[in-house]
Amino acid sequence: MCEVRMTGGTCPQEEINAYIARGAELYGREPDSIDIHLDGDYVELAYHFSNQPFHRIRRITGYLVGTLDRFNNAKRAEERDRLKHGISM
Repeated sequence: MCEVRMTGGTCPQEEINAYIARGAELYGREPDSIDIHLDGDYVELAYHFSNQPFHRIRRITGYLVGTLDRFNNAKRAEERDRLKHGISM
C-alpha cells in the first residue's frame, strides 16, 4: 500500500492511482510513498522507496554468479582448485 502525502490542493483518486502506476512503470516497483505537490497547472511528484537488498555478483571461472549453489560438481571442483591471485608488496 502506497502512502500518499498531498499539498497545495486535492485531486481525484483515479489521478493519484495513475501517479502511483507511473512510478511503478518508471522504477520497476511500486513506491512505498509518494509526495504530490499541486501548484496551479503543475504537479510535482516525489517517489520514495524502501532500500533494496544488495546481492554481490562475482566473476568465477568465467561466469557471473551470485552464489555457487547452481554449479555442477565439475564447476565446483574448478572453483575449489583455481589459483587465487593476491597483491604482493
